[in-house]
Amino acid sequence: MTERQGMVTIHGKPLTLMGQEVKVGDPAPDAELLDNDLNTVKLYAYRGKVLVLASVPSLDTPVCDMETRRFNEEAANLGPDVELVTVSMDLPFAQKRWCGAAGMTNLKTLSDHRQAEFGTAYGVLIKELRLLARAVFILDREGTVQYVHLVKEVTNEPEYEEVLQALNRIAG
Repeated sequence: MTERQGMVTIHGKPLTLMGQEVKVGDPAPDAELLDNDLNTVKLYAYRGKVLVLASVPSLDTPVCDMETRRFNEEAANLGPDVELVTVSMDLPFAQKRWCGAAGMTNLKTLSDHRQAEFGTAYGVLIKELRLLARAVFILDREGTVQYVHLVKEVTNEPEYEEVLQALNRIAG
């Protein structure tokens, strides 16, 4: 498996990402994840919609909480042709509890805890922590990667305005 060192840091300490780097123009890899009710979800099921995939280390951390709440607010204005999904290594039970407590109604959370299939397919699995790096991928309706934003310092939030501008351009 491909290892990429120093692509991201945590508190300035370099980390290793597992998996092949996904780039703009690539066909989006499929991955099998679990929803909050332990149902299997394949990313290919979102074909036909613009899909925003936000990977986060854990919903139970302040930055991931803020990011997911912000994307939930933004999702309310995006219309039915855009889906926002947050992926973490959190157990589905923890995601369900967090979503209920946070009032998440406009986006979905999916868990990669079982096989880290998303993390390795999208090249965002942190080897040292077995958590996902903070990143945002936007896929077009045909399943082609149109935007990639890997956040260099895992404890920082993504560039929301940049992500939203790219989403508006892609969703047209």
